[in-house]
Parts: sequence; C-alpha cells; structure tokens
Amino acid sequence: MSKSGHHWKCAHNCGACCRLAPTERVEALSVLDSTQTKKYLEMVGMDGWCIYYDKGKRECSIYEVRPDFCHVKALSKLFDVPKKEENLFAIKCCREQIRSVYGGRSPEMKRFNRVIRSAKQSND
Repeated sequence: MSKSGHHWKCAHNCGACCRLAPTERVEALSVLDSTQTKKYLEMVGMDGWCIYYDKGKRECSIYEVRPDFCHVKALSKLFDVPKKEENLFAIKCCREQIRSVYGGRSPEMKRFNRVIRSAKQSND
C-alpha cells in the first residue's frame, strides 16, 4: 500500500485499458521498445480495441499470457515511477483511461472508485 493509503486494484470487466487506439494513447507507445511497440500495434483492431478483448464478456481472452505492457502494475516500471508512488500512478492511469473511454461519470468510473475505496479500507 502507498504511504497515502491508496491501493490500486482492478475493477474487473471494465476493459478501458483494452482500448489501445494508438492515436489516443501516444504516451503508452512512447515508453515501449521497438519489440513491444510492434506487439502493441499488432494487437490493435480496426475499431481501436485490442483484438483479444471480448466486448460481450468484457474480458481479455489472453489474460494469463498477456504482454507485460498490459499489466497496470508494470506501467510504473515503463514510466520510471518510484516504488512508493506506484499505487497512486496506477490509480491515476486507470482514471484517465476510464474517463477517456467511458466518461468521468460513467458506471465504470463509479465502480473503479468503489473498488479503490474498498481496497484502501481492507488494507487499513
């Protein structure tokens, strides 16, 4: 848990992180090496969503073997975030992505905020 008490946790079946649209996620591509960039771009479908994201079930079909850049916790390494700031960075990234994909008042954002609050309470 971070010093602030915030603890990142995934709000399952959200899928906002599976919206890979390269023109919308320039910052993501900027930290990937050439091999990762190639893989990332291969995963982008015509609609901007990951080709492995099942929109009906709202889940990843390769979750157990997804690339490192798909792990939210790995983002702190890619962006060179200090360990003590990892949770807040992950929370900020998720909120920005959820807001971009679904909107700031969306059910997905409300659910994510509830998950974060409950993760904080369970770690107190």
